Amino acid sequence: MGITFVEQTRTFHLQANDMSYVFQLLDGGYVAHLYWGKKVNRYHHSNAIRYADRGFSGNPIASDRTFSLDTLPQEYPSFGHTDYRLPAVHIQLENGSTVMDLRYHSHRIEKGKPQLNGLPATYVENEDEAETLEITLLDSLTQLRVVLTYTVFEKWNAMTRSVRFENNGRESLKIEKAASVNVDFRSANFEMLRLPGAHCRERHIEQSPLHTGVQSVESRRGASSHQHNPFIALVDENTTEDTGEVFAFNLVYSGNFLATAEVDQFSQTRVTMGINPFDFSWLLQAGENFQTPEVVMVYSSNGLTEMSHTFHRLYQQRLCRGVFRDLERPILINNWEATYFDFHEDKIYDIAKSGKELGIELFVLDDGWFGKRDDDNSSLGDWFVDEKKLPNGLEELARKITKLDMQFGLWFEPEMVSEDSELYRQHPDWCIHVPNRRRSKSRNQLVLDYSRHDVCNEMIKRISAILQQAPITYVKWDMNRHMTEVGSAQLSKNRQRETGHRYMLGLYRVLEELTIAFPHVLFESCSGGGGRFDPGMLYYMPQTWTSDNTDAISRLKIQYGTSLVYPIRSMGAHVSAVPNHQVHRETPIEVRGHVAMSGNFGYELDVTTLSSEEHQVIKEQVAYYKTIRHIVQFGEMYRLVNPFKQQDAAWMFVTDDQSEAVFSYVKVLGEANEPFKRIKLKGLIKTKKYHIIELSESYYGDELMNIGVNIPQLTGDFQSVMWRLIEE
Repeated sequence: MGITFVEQTRTFHLQANDMSYVFQLLDGGYVAHLYWGKKVNRYHHSNAIRYADRGFSGNPIASDRTFSLDTLPQEYPSFGHTDYRLPAVHIQLENGSTVMDLRYHSHRIEKGKPQLNGLPATYVENEDEAETLEITLLDSLTQLRVVLTYTVFEKWNAMTRSVRFENNGRESLKIEKAASVNVDFRSANFEMLRLPGAHCRERHIEQSPLHTGVQSVESRRGASSHQHNPFIALVDENTTEDTGEVFAFNLVYSGNFLATAEVDQFSQTRVTMGINPFDFSWLLQAGENFQTPEVVMVYSSNGLTEMSHTFHRLYQQRLCRGVFRDLERPILINNWEATYFDFHEDKIYDIAKSGKELGIELFVLDDGWFGKRDDDNSSLGDWFVDEKKLPNGLEELARKITKLDMQFGLWFEPEMVSEDSELYRQHPDWCIHVPNRRRSKSRNQLVLDYSRHDVCNEMIKRISAILQQAPITYVKWDMNRHMTEVGSAQLSKNRQRETGHRYMLGLYRVLEELTIAFPHVLFESCSGGGGRFDPGMLYYMPQTWTSDNTDAISRLKIQYGTSLVYPIRSMGAHVSAVPNHQVHRETPIEVRGHVAMSGNFGYELDVTTLSSEEHQVIKEQVAYYKTIRHIVQFGEMYRLVNPFKQQDAAWMFVTDDQSEAVFSYVKVLGEANEPFKRIKLKGLIKTKKYHIIELSESYYGDELMNIGVNIPQLTGDFQSVMWRLIEE
């Protein structure tokens, strides 16, 4: 593992665990990409770049008509000097021109991984875990330095890339585009895998062949969004869970992003990813720097499961932070779908007390506890207790619940403000808005302007006051609308298009200060469920509410798609009442439990109104989850049956030592005279014997993996089984 520079050929070879990434300095200072893929011990240019005189591809070196940036695979292409493909960087000078000529200037290699200023990023706990290369490119006319940062990890087939812009010249520059990564593949024989969706239908899997031209995934909503996740992968046509090459990209950022794959005239593919240049610019004055977010790049030579395991391990161990990174997550009950806004102290206490009797460990008080919040028309921003609902105050309620030997959690939506609020009446300019334009609302609320330091400071103050007054150990941090009329009253006219990114920098500062100040609090990210399920948020909050849609059948696809990239330990999954409040479907409580137990388990219903039979089922589910929690939250996930392709789904979790496993199977729709079902398991040791507790049968691992196990005949729609395997 490591980074080497071969002076004779001016070649950089970056090696991770079982991955190589290679590029070369050409005459004239151009930086050419050579290879990314399975590890090679030594690179000797077997795939050296070939040149030809290509018509209509210009030549930066007049004496050589075979050399053109239009055909050269590059590491970080700019605009204006013969490359007609999408550039990674686009910068406007004071004279209005947008031509850049970036050439190699210098490089340095160091152990470890530097932090990114003001941005979330993966990290190392000691410098031997990774090596970092910085390549400095220089535009000699403007004295702009562009520093490309590459980090390779010792334990994983992963690397990260980001870019820093340093204006060492005398004039101001305007950054119009600043991608975090560019990779030029010398092939177009790929399919693009992505995770599109919608509110309550997040991260569904789509895959389609690349075609000539540009294919893109993006958000222009001010958040990473439900509609598209900041993830793409290029895969072989026949890639499966266990076979085929995968080249994956995931942006550690929670705002507007753009990922493109451009197939050119010679069947080469250029992939770029970073902040979305749409409605973005950044004024970079002389002496100033600008840092892009980080992209995590994962390579797999053995299909999607290996890719997922790399992302999961890296994010669990070197993206998530704090004491909860390595702790089991509590089983919770949330009152939202039980009461919505209509509750009082006694009702909340009764739900918590009933939950405790069922073995639940954490009660979460959701929206409606503050201001005059009886519906979603008011009070966001007024973070003080509604004494009509909680006449004894938040502290007394929390004290009563913690006396039950139960933890207490609280919902916030600190990035929003209601027009009907004391905060808005005092500071109407504190929201995102544009002068002389209407302020469009969504969910009857406006977005606070986190690009402003005074707004951020006030929110830190208000949230801290609540967290200090009561024994709160969990916070659900929600964000329930996207940006419109994007502008800031505090920014000058030539900086208005910085608002979206400055908002994210402000949000990250708020999260950094609060999570450091309250290390005993488990923060969970939420944005109408999974609208901001991205690595940037995981850096501050080690789990995310996966979707507002709690229907078990919908969650099959949502959780399956999310698992491609994000750790199971980061996914909140709850049992809710039926008919389901989002899709109005009725499913057995056993199925709801089996699906929800495949994440961070909890409940979202009124347990005080359930029958004695339902109480008993929940009590058994809670007790069962406590026996498998360490397997689900810390084990490796294997996807076995794809619900996007079939009317059923199956998956399993296996501990690191492969001594325990949990298998789940869900049948969606019944069928007349249906065939028998048998599923092959994964992740076991073939020579070990495993006892399946629910079947009272034992089998060797090779039999379970090569032959499979029979699924019992399940009658009707929406049926499931969940089995625990223990090594004998």
